[in-house]
Amino acid sequence: MKTRRAAAAAALTLSLQFLPSCTTTPPPLPPPLALLPAAPAAQAFRPAWPRPEVLELASAAFECAAREGQVNRSILTVIDYSLPSTEPRLWVIDVLRNQVLHHELVAHGEGSGGTMAVAFSNQEGSHQSSLGLFRTEEIYTGRFGYSLRLSGLEPAINDRARERAIVMHGLSDVSDSFVAQWGTLGRSWGCPAVPAAVAPQIIDTIAGGSAIFAYYPDAEWLRGSRYVNCQGRPFELANRRNGRVAEVAGADPN
Repeated sequence: MKTRRAAAAAALTLSLQFLPSCTTTPPPLPPPLALLPAAPAAQAFRPAWPRPEVLELASAAFECAAREGQVNRSILTVIDYSLPSTEPRLWVIDVLRNQVLHHELVAHGEGSGGTMAVAFSNQEGSHQSSLGLFRTEEIYTGRFGYSLRLSGLEPAINDRARERAIVMHGLSDVSDSFVAQWGTLGRSWGCPAVPAAVAPQIIDTIAGGSAIFAYYPDAEWLRGSRYVNCQGRPFELANRRNGRVAEVAGADPN
């Protein structure tokens, strides 16, 4: 018994010698090793689709933007910031084919909170994430490698995204292994950073005029968002139980 305790203490001491990337805020000390989730268990709770109420709002915003010509691809990315960052909370959905193409972890800004995001901003220097509807723009290679610029479509909510350099990029601190070691996920300066291993595939899938919908149950934003409360026929859900999105007539899948 003493040998096992000594080995566990040595393993914990060794893990504390490795600091996270300087691009993120150092996480708190990891919880006791016995409380860390095993990799197979972490996969078990991953839902195939966003929660129906979140998907419905995202779909309504997507249809409104498509009618206005703000987005021109039938790809919808949903980020549910009301979920813990340790759970996969980003979905890339092919609207025409009713198919989830990617379901991954995504970081929020260090100013938005710890494991749970609780605050959001449109202001430069806040290091907080922004809510609302975004349009994907051009791909470029920058400080974090292969990256994707975003334009915020909601005034006073996210329309300073370009000015704030809010982009999608990969980050090594966004991974299941980081969560297993530290008990939390790495954070960004407001960018929706995704796992480095899959960042190029996600970026290639959504670049060039698709929609990203970043959700949190913020009452002021939900009341005031023109896209969430767009006039006209609400976006139909093909299957509310499974959260599947109905086909958009005339949308371009490419």
